[in-house]
Amino acid sequence: MESYKFFLLSLINGGNMKNKGKSSVLGSILEEVAPSIGAKVLMEPEWNIAGQITFKNGRYSYFKYSTLDLNPVGASDIAKDKDYANFFMQSMGYKTVPNSNTFFSKTWAKAIDARDKGIDFAYLYAKQLGFPVIVKPNSGSQGSGVTLVHNKKEFYVAMGQIFKSDRIAIVQPFVEGNDYRVVVLDNKIISAYQRIPLNVLGDGKSTIKQLLEKKQEKFTAEGRDTQIKFDDVRILNKLKRQKLTFNSIPAKNN
Repeated sequence: MESYKFFLLSLINGGNMKNKGKSSVLGSILEEVAPSIGAKVLMEPEWNIAGQITFKNGRYSYFKYSTLDLNPVGASDIAKDKDYANFFMQSMGYKTVPNSNTFFSKTWAKAIDARDKGIDFAYLYAKQLGFPVIVKPNSGSQGSGVTLVHNKKEFYVAMGQIFKSDRIAIVQPFVEGNDYRVVVLDNKIISAYQRIPLNVLGDGKSTIKQLLEKKQEKFTAEGRDTQIKFDDVRILNKLKRQKLTFNSIPAKNN
């Protein structure tokens, strides 16, 4: 056992390994041995499969699932999981969206015996929060699949789309404000910009579809990889709420 502890300590100090055992066991072992080097372990309490190690010099390392991966790649793995990222950011004092909750696809809820976290329970939670609410895939980036929904029909359609590519969805209250993206490397901000929602400005003669096509041409000419998807349910819902279609012609400067 002592030699095993020594092996784990070497991993905590920067090593890397795979372990096929249960994650809760890994977390318990790390909690036991970390104090011997002045470190602390914080486990995410609901599922007990992800954790944060704080070293006495203030550095953080992370692990998730059955992978004991305590180099910076572990932090990247946590960052890709919106739910865990929210938990650990909150634990460090950062402001996060309150009352965020996760729900599972039908097959995943059954597999992990969490039937009270399926899509119907997600809808009840959304009603409790009060529409509109935000639904988003737990993984992914650049706003992919993030949808503002206003009613039951929009909710189920958006969740159905999420569960085509992700088995976990997040339901959050809608928080108004500007959307900023900040890129940090080695504790230095190297990029910061405000994200503006997709929009068009009418010229009095072009349809909304034509205006969007012109915008796509502009994106391509600028070398951006943004692709406007005309079957995107978010665009369709937005037009419907404004009582518009792709064939509508907005007035000039509207």
